[in-house]
Amino acid sequence: MTIKDKVVVITGASSGIGEATAKILAAKGAKVILGARREDKLQEITKAIGPNASYQVTDVTKKADVKALLDLAVTRYGRLDVLFNNAGIMPREKLADAKYDNWEKELQVNVMGVLYGIGAALPIMQQQHDGLIITTDSVAGHVVYPESAVYNGTKYAVRAIMEGLRQEERLHGIRSTIVSPGSVSTELAKTVDNPVIQEEMAKVFQQSTPEQRRMTALDPEDIANAVAYVVDQPKHVAISDMLIRPTAQAV
Repeated sequence: MTIKDKVVVITGASSGIGEATAKILAAKGAKVILGARREDKLQEITKAIGPNASYQVTDVTKKADVKALLDLAVTRYGRLDVLFNNAGIMPREKLADAKYDNWEKELQVNVMGVLYGIGAALPIMQQQHDGLIITTDSVAGHVVYPESAVYNGTKYAVRAIMEGLRQEERLHGIRSTIVSPGSVSTELAKTVDNPVIQEEMAKVFQQSTPEQRRMTALDPEDIANAVAYVVDQPKHVAISDMLIRPTAQAV
């Protein structure tokens, strides 16, 4: 297994996909460094994982925070093998609602947070002539739908950024991957900031059995397993994009 002893930094690691990925990779022998804003959750997850895990409180909208998180990996382990840009938010609104604050937050977290990670990781990985940068994108970065234009825009931007990264760094031994989930049962739904949509989402879960829910919303572990698959590939294999939907998802 090529996962063993890999040094992996994960943002958005205090719940959902980030937490699940940290636990799965650490169980396979990786050294995981967790970044997120909620220290209590980070402490809990790090304790549950054990000695293969460490953390640093990180706000991905702050360039210095992101750099400090990656520097921690190098200080502690001497290298950085994988950066998993996983932090994200998903407000949902019509453009006519003019929720400027939400739009600015989406751009800061979903786009600038990714760029801060890439900017901090590249000098380290270029010196190593090796590295893998993974970013959580979304089906929303492949398909546009109503009440989501700005979120769609941030995720389309991530696709463009990551493809540019692939082209620029491919001869430096640095690989890049976007993982594009469909519906996943995570705390991301709490960032929707739209009571009507949140109520509709809640009804789906209330009226479904666990088996039915899995057909319409993936578990975080489903995406974490996909990330582990990417990390496990040898250096000559570059997986550029993984689009992962629950079986019953229409869009």
